[in-house]
Amino acid sequence: MTGTNGNGAHLIEMRDLKRVYQLGAEEIHALRGIDMILKQGEYVAIMGPSGSGKSTLMNIIGCLDRPSGGQYILDGTPVESMNDDELAAVRNKKIGFVFQTFNLLARTSALANVELPLVYARIPRAERRRMAEEALSAVGLGDRMSHQPNELSGGQRQRVAIARALVNKPSLLLADEPTGNLDSQTGREILDLFRTLHDNGNSIIMVTHEDDVAKEAARVIHIRDGRIQT
Repeated sequence: MTGTNGNGAHLIEMRDLKRVYQLGAEEIHALRGIDMILKQGEYVAIMGPSGSGKSTLMNIIGCLDRPSGGQYILDGTPVESMNDDELAAVRNKKIGFVFQTFNLLARTSALANVELPLVYARIPRAERRRMAEEALSAVGLGDRMSHQPNELSGGQRQRVAIARALVNKPSLLLADEPTGNLDSQTGREILDLFRTLHDNGNSIIMVTHEDDVAKEAARVIHIRDGRIQT
């Protein structure tokens, strides 16, 4: 990744960000004017109860959705006015996703799972393999590359998912409840891995509802009723 830990440059800028959903005649105000700045190399946790707007905020951060109003600048690029193709390109290039449920292809090796974003990015095969092997080694799975998900433990599967998220060297690692499906010891190992990645200069946003997980981050942002709590 960029290795820009602590250079003070803004990776994310949100100004008066709003998201309104239309449900029949009813308007649902999921986000009600979010102001947020994330610097390069920061490790931030976003917390909030169910219905607080944190999932909506994560979807907008991850370019899976667009705001209804306000401004979102990601790594110098204004996101709010992009079309679907432009959003997909930014997603693939700038954001690595880690999900609670791993989202791995079942009958495919760890190496092939990690190569997938590089296939979409049209990276040549030999280069793809080298980058995927490097990413798996970085998360401690250099000896498990040919294993399929059903031959791996939950923690190992999440490491494959993290390697896949990192392989494109994105600007931002976005993790949604990354320890939610893991026992406490395995969850601890994954959080230690995130800490190492942050120490190596990666920018991380982690969405969680668990206090002890959020404490791993350098900064915690609380959201409630579509607003950031100060």
